Amino acid sequence: MARQLMLFAEDEAELLQEAVDAESDWVGSSREEAEERYGDYQLVVDAIADRLLDLREAYAATLPDDTVDAYRRSFATGASRRFRRYASLVADLEG
Repeated sequence: MARQLMLFAEDEAELLQEAVDAESDWVGSSREEAEERYGDYQLVVDAIADRLLDLREAYAATLPDDTVDAYRRSFATGASRRFRRYASLVADLEG
């Protein structure tokens, strides 16, 4: 699982950088632009969550049924540690 997350970080480096940039734009925006910039940021965070979920489920599909739940929990824990700044995605991963 740690290797999967490492590869995800490498493969999705552009998306992760896009999230950093979108967060910076949001934080540095004027009051008038803040809502729109936050929406842009949230779209990127949602894309990160979707891709992590795809990764998790693709691997979970290869596991015996009695190990899938433990793997999902482990993946969610690892993802929350590795990608801590995107706290909203952790809730999605635990579902």
